[in-house]
Amino acid sequence: MIRSMTGYGKLQQQIGTSKITVEIRSLNSKQLDLNLRVPVDLKQLEYDLRNPIAEIIRRGKVDFAISVEGSGLAKVGRIDAEAATAAHKQLQDMAYNLRVGLPDDVVSLLLKYPGVVVNGEAEAVVTEELAKSITTTAMEAMSHFDHFRIQEGQALRSDISSRIALILNLLDEVSPFEDQRTELLKSRLMKNLTDVTDHLKFDPNRFEQELIYYLEKLDISEEKVRLRQHCNYFMEAIDEDYAGKKLGFIVQEIGREINTLGSKANDASIQRIVVQMKDELEKIKEQLFNIL
Repeated sequence: MIRSMTGYGKLQQQIGTSKITVEIRSLNSKQLDLNLRVPVDLKQLEYDLRNPIAEIIRRGKVDFAISVEGSGLAKVGRIDAEAATAAHKQLQDMAYNLRVGLPDDVVSLLLKYPGVVVNGEAEAVVTEELAKSITTTAMEAMSHFDHFRIQEGQALRSDISSRIALILNLLDEVSPFEDQRTELLKSRLMKNLTDVTDHLKFDPNRFEQELIYYLEKLDISEEKVRLRQHCNYFMEAIDEDYAGKKLGFIVQEIGREINTLGSKANDASIQRIVVQMKDELEKIKEQLFNIL
């Protein structure tokens, strides 16, 4: 079944004191353009999440945001090794100048030294339970997101299918004009020949041969058959998973047959039908840009 590349999904979970929010938005794009935003404290989870997200979403310009409120993440102060070394040297120099010894628990003294423990840049320790809850919430949010894309895809399917059906209906309207075109072509050639020969005799057999040549050159029966086949193949492929690119290739073939039919038509009525077909095909192409 087809999916729209435009989608939205949001899920909130309360896990203990933590409120986890996952929000996903996507627009159409030829490739996957994933903007994964997670809190600075949870950056270590980004690499674990990116691959499964990419596997499910596949294509589109995607904003994937994860936030955690009231997480109660354990914060540990970061020790600045350079500051600790400099402080230790200062203590040694001071003890040497004062002719006193350093205390046995010099580490405790260093930890109280300004700038050694950088509380403002504390690093978060993500518990295994919280990491699992965030991953589970993200996967559930993607399930909601995918359901949204399927619903949008069905709306696109309905619109595109109606336009393919209209192209086939227009194709059926071509046949009556084909018979009329044969008679018009015969009359036109006869008139031109009469004007040129100025009432002189001409070989009717040769005239029939030339007429057959022109009719074969302008014959559109093969284009009609191929166009119908391509439209039927399109309707078979439309329910396949992730068929957006495949449908795009089939539409190109449909367009070629319509263009050839128009160039060989040599009839104003058929040309008008071809223009209507092209109009419907352009609308289908626009819709396909948004199909995964």
